[in-house]
Amino acid sequence: MINIGPYQLDGQAVLAPMAGITDQPFRQVCRRMGAAMVTAEMSTSKADLRQTSKSQLRLADAADSEPRVIQIVGTDPAEMAIAARYHVDAGAQIVDINMGCPAKKVCKKLAGSALMKKPSLVADILKQVVDSVDVPVTLKMRTGWDLENRNAVQIARMAEDIGIQSLAVHGRSRACRFNGMAEYDTIAEVVAAVNIPVFANGDIDSGQNAQKVLNHTAASGVMIGRAAQGRPWIFAEINQYLSPSLKKIAKSNTKTPWHFTTEQKNLLLEHLELIHRYYGRFETENFLSKSIKQSKINKDRGVDLAVKISRKHVCWYFNQMVQYASNLKQKHTSDFSVATSSCLVADSQAIKTIEIAKKQFNRLLVAKDQLQFLKQFFSETNLTEDIAA
Repeated sequence: MINIGPYQLDGQAVLAPMAGITDQPFRQVCRRMGAAMVTAEMSTSKADLRQTSKSQLRLADAADSEPRVIQIVGTDPAEMAIAARYHVDAGAQIVDINMGCPAKKVCKKLAGSALMKKPSLVADILKQVVDSVDVPVTLKMRTGWDLENRNAVQIARMAEDIGIQSLAVHGRSRACRFNGMAEYDTIAEVVAAVNIPVFANGDIDSGQNAQKVLNHTAASGVMIGRAAQGRPWIFAEINQYLSPSLKKIAKSNTKTPWHFTTEQKNLLLEHLELIHRYYGRFETENFLSKSIKQSKINKDRGVDLAVKISRKHVCWYFNQMVQYASNLKQKHTSDFSVATSSCLVADSQAIKTIEIAKKQFNRLLVAKDQLQFLKQFFSETNLTEDIAA
């Protein structure tokens, strides 16, 4: 079991914080699918931005499962300490410090992964944040600033000495952003250098891959980011593969499913309803006008926040359906025993149907229309099929 302060995690796979993605509805869905811990999208440490609608949406939420984790980002040690206290007062049970974001708008302010250029500043930030709160403080970072300056081990040792209680390391430098393949040797070095839990992050997209990374790095767990977009059940897949009692079952069923299952369809619909319910609480003119500019579509008809957020997540689910249909087409093409022309036509038609549905969904302007569209889409197509055990 992985322990972070007083909190014992019930698995080895956790959700990475992702700006604009890991909102409360998505965290709730991932937790239900087996994520052992979920972290809210990063929140700025700037006091003058704390009351904006975007910041208010990123506060700890009582609906989140424990431990409730909030990630903060910034460059000023005193501001970061104040921000940490603010979030703990609002309900956060763990404070995570962002030192992994490679975004230009973050790094140009020497925040996120840019901090790895300044170990002395990192030390000051970590110390002031740890001293300011009575909850566990964790750190997410990269291997270094660039390939020639991998200082993750140095910072990891320093962080542990200061009192950081767990680390997450993305297997790329800041200069790599999300390009190329993640490397895990540096993560293994970090694990060997400290005595606190370390989560390996980067390019982990299956249970088998998670096991390989854990074997290579000896990390306590894995952190899943982009692979969970449109596929929150990846946590259930990883848990099944890593669980000793289920390993035999998992290894006998590791092929990618050819169809969207009924359970996955139901999860998509539930996720959409959660988005509508959550953002519906904030759909007031006073709340939104502070920082969120509503889009104007079709002769100045405003699109509400729930609809806009839904489009992003539902399109990721559609992309996952396309991937499944493409896998089936590839299987039929290569398997001469079943590769009939009618099968290939059906596969191509499924892909076309999904792509058209995605475009149609993105034109919808009302939340209730989105839900009705998806229900009708699944009732009129034959894209869901339960996989036999």
